[in-house]
Amino acid sequence: MKSYCTLLILSLLLLTSCKEVLEPTPYDIRIDDLALTRAADVPLVRIGLYSAFRSMTSSIVIAGDFTADNIKHNGTFASYQEFGTKQITSTNTDVSDYWGRIYRTVYVANFILERLPAVTGVTEANRKQLTAEARFLRGFANFMGTYTYGDIPLPTTTDQSTNRNIGRTARATVLASVLADYQAALADLPDDSSTGAAYLSKRVVQAALARFYLYQKNWAEAERYATLVINSGKFSLVPDYNTVVIQNFTSESIFEVGYTQNDDPATLNTLFVSRREVIPSDQLVAVLNSAESGARVATITFNVQQQQGNDNGWTVRKYGIAIENNANIVVFRLAEMYLIRAEARAQQGNQIGANGAVADLTILRNRAKASAITVTNQADVLLAIERERQYELAFEGHRWYDLVRTGRAQAVMAAFSPNWNSRYELWPIPQSEILRNPGLQGAQNPGY
Repeated sequence: MKSYCTLLILSLLLLTSCKEVLEPTPYDIRIDDLALTRAADVPLVRIGLYSAFRSMTSSIVIAGDFTADNIKHNGTFASYQEFGTKQITSTNTDVSDYWGRIYRTVYVANFILERLPAVTGVTEANRKQLTAEARFLRGFANFMGTYTYGDIPLPTTTDQSTNRNIGRTARATVLASVLADYQAALADLPDDSSTGAAYLSKRVVQAALARFYLYQKNWAEAERYATLVINSGKFSLVPDYNTVVIQNFTSESIFEVGYTQNDDPATLNTLFVSRREVIPSDQLVAVLNSAESGARVATITFNVQQQQGNDNGWTVRKYGIAIENNANIVVFRLAEMYLIRAEARAQQGNQIGANGAVADLTILRNRAKASAITVTNQADVLLAIERERQYELAFEGHRWYDLVRTGRAQAVMAAFSPNWNSRYELWPIPQSEILRNPGLQGAQNPGY
């Protein structure tokens, strides 16, 4: 596999000059600098683990929002044009970048899990925490990988001879490994991180399990884990939705990827703001400006001077630069837990009442000063939840995954783009990976 033999072992991916502007090499650590032979190495390797994971998060936003109906192409990059026109190919650079970032995270996690048991002088508490962090982030990477690409390789070692020829693993097996990693992490992580939402805790794992079971359609468990997070009392919705857009580490943040002025690549800010490579789609602009969305229109902003030709004049506000205090990428926040619980309750036929789906939606809609929900039957409530997720979580990397997992992608996306095809419910396996890994040859996703 390229991701193990070249990208991960030898060096970080060498990017074109444009991509270097958007995504420079992380300042804090390079993967080929990792060493874990003594206790003093543990803090740096931990940074390396979080750094590898951090590189994934902008790709999650690109996959979740660019593949779906939240954006339209407005620039010059061919990869984003493919997303905008719904003509995605296996040679798309963002498709291969995301793959590489997933396996970079998996590699560092496997590196830790292999080496840490033999390192002397590490306190048992530190050993348990780093092991749990490695297992959770490996599990999360595999979770995103299988819902992006389908059946994917499942490496559990750093051995090159083993990893260079791994074929695709059935999604059910991948998800079983994800669940095992999550459960192991849940047992050993602290209840709450002493350093806030930038690091892992049991609450993060509970939020991940709520999302995991939602995707699995295990409604009872999705509701249970979402409720555990909601009832923990550790998080609260900010009164003004605008705060979610313009501020890092709000009171509702469960886990987010933090940046400082020294290491901020400003990738999403560059794409959305300075280069305007992609802009909010006309359809999203319309719904965010509706009474149903309410204050969620704060996610985007309008400048009449930019309105010309294909440019509708609207810009995503959610990602700035570090000095602006909104450069972070949120992985989990409390509002998603209410949305997960609402969907799980509705799917179990529990729409109305104090503990019904509509009650959870109303909490978010009151915060957004949006119009009241009047529907009560299951089908209409589920559609209301779908819309609420688009309003509330726009540009946080959920939309495409939501449409696919609910079976709504074809209906929604065919109406959005004449080029939509059901094959886009999965991204292609990167062609570069197929050429380098014999185990993937002849195993491309259908239609690519």
